[in-house]
Formats: sequence, C-alpha cells, structure tokens
Amino acid sequence: MPSDALSTTFAALADPTRRAILARLSDGAATVGELAEPFEMSMPAVSRHLKVLERAGLITRGRAAQWRPCQLEAGPLKDATDWLERYRRFWEQSFDRLDDYLKELQSSRTPKKKS
Repeated sequence: MPSDALSTTFAALADPTRRAILARLSDGAATVGELAEPFEMSMPAVSRHLKVLERAGLITRGRAAQWRPCQLEAGPLKDATDWLERYRRFWEQSFDRLDDYLKELQSSRTPKKKS
C-alpha cells in the first residue's frame, strides 16, 4: 500500500470505477445507493471502492439521519494536478523546440524565389 499522499491519490485514481464515482460527485453529494446505481456490482464492492477513496482523502462520508452522503474532497486532486503540471510544461517546451527545429529544417529546404 502506498505510504505518501500523492501515491495514495494516484492508486485510488487508477481504477475506472473510482474515477467514475469521483466524476459523479463533482456534480454534488450523493448517497452510496446513488453512487452504486450505474454499476453492475454488489453494494459491498461499491463500499470497498468508497473506502479506498476515503482513505486517499478524495471523499468524505457524512451522516444525515439514515443517509450516508458522500462528498468530493478536491484537495488531493489539486496536489496531483500540481505534480503533473511540471511534466506538462516539460512536454510543451519539448514540443515547442521540436516545432522550431522543424520550421528551421523546412525553411532551409525550401528553394528561394528568384527576383
């Protein structure tokens, strides 16, 4: 099991069911039953997914009478986004350099017009 928060976040995000649950929660709080509705799996299986998300700090579960609404907690997603941002900048800079190089090659191969 991952020991640091970022690893725990990425481990939780690795599963498509958990990502779908987070996508649903981005629209607002939902009960466990509402979250389980689109999936063909048992309630205990859905509950296990929710526990993984809760341990990662990606959701919180409240209590309102007999309901246990779940709510998205975006803080760990921001941390993951911040970490990924460095690599996005790296790739953008690499592609910009490649684009400049290709333009340079193209201009050196294009015959010049005679006046």
